[in-house]
Amino acid sequence: MAPNSSTNLATSVFFFFFFLLLTILVSSTEATKHQFLNLRETNMVFYMQDLQSGANATSIQVGGPLKKLWSFLTFGTVYSVDDSLMAGINRNSTQIGRAHGIFINSALDGSDLHILMSLIFTNKEYNGSTLEIQGADRVYQKYREVSVVSGTGKFRLARGYATLETVNFDIKNLAAIIRWNVTVFHY
Repeated sequence: MAPNSSTNLATSVFFFFFFLLLTILVSSTEATKHQFLNLRETNMVFYMQDLQSGANATSIQVGGPLKKLWSFLTFGTVYSVDDSLMAGINRNSTQIGRAHGIFINSALDGSDLHILMSLIFTNKEYNGSTLEIQGADRVYQKYREVSVVSGTGKFRLARGYATLETVNFDIKNLAAIIRWNVTVFHY
């Protein structure tokens, strides 16, 4: 049986759309690759000074479960944060910015803080730029990783991650120093 013209037309249309789709996929892959090549990588290390007690507290409890002690290890406790970001581990080192945001203990067993923070840089190189942080801070692990989900200024459209490590925790004064090792890709 000889092929009819409607079969030839359907085959032609199929191949036309197949090659059109293939061309679009190759073009979009090249465009994505080109965009990736224009991204810059920035790596930073700094120290967040968190103080939850005293007249100069930088992290305060703003809510929590009824009839329970509010603590950063208690499920449902919410904190508001305005911590300093320092170039070095010492409280007297150069301040490079502030960490503004909230964290909430979001694990029934108290082991996980969910953080939402804006890292607002005030140092000469990145003054006015921000990084937006979101993620699970698993407090019992030595190293924790959170997402950099966006940024502004020199970090416009940033994406990346930050590794957190508690390098000092003073239980008596409820003070912590947390090393941030940040890697971001941005335009």
